Amino acid sequence: MANVNVSLQIIPRVSDERIYPVVDKVIELIANSGVKYEVGPMETTMEGELDLLLDIVKKAQQVCTNEGATRVLSVVKIDYKPEGVTMDEKIRKYRNN
Repeated sequence: MANVNVSLQIIPRVSDERIYPVVDKVIELIANSGVKYEVGPMETTMEGELDLLLDIVKKAQQVCTNEGATRVLSVVKIDYKPEGVTMDEKIRKYRNN
């Protein structure tokens, strides 16, 4: 299957001072997965095979609850086209490189 983009915004129900540390654990999960990803101010976008990315989304829920979240709100966006899609094709022209 061709690459897709999946964006994940995760909001764990924890105390205010724990939100960033818990989200950091989710980003660590994504980083350790080996997929291409980019952290943004409101969500993290990943690039890869859909089943793998959705598995990461599922594991992110568990990371949050393992860190003490009593509930987890996740917003997931998927960009798919049969020939594949990349983050670079969408944002290349906005890079300062």
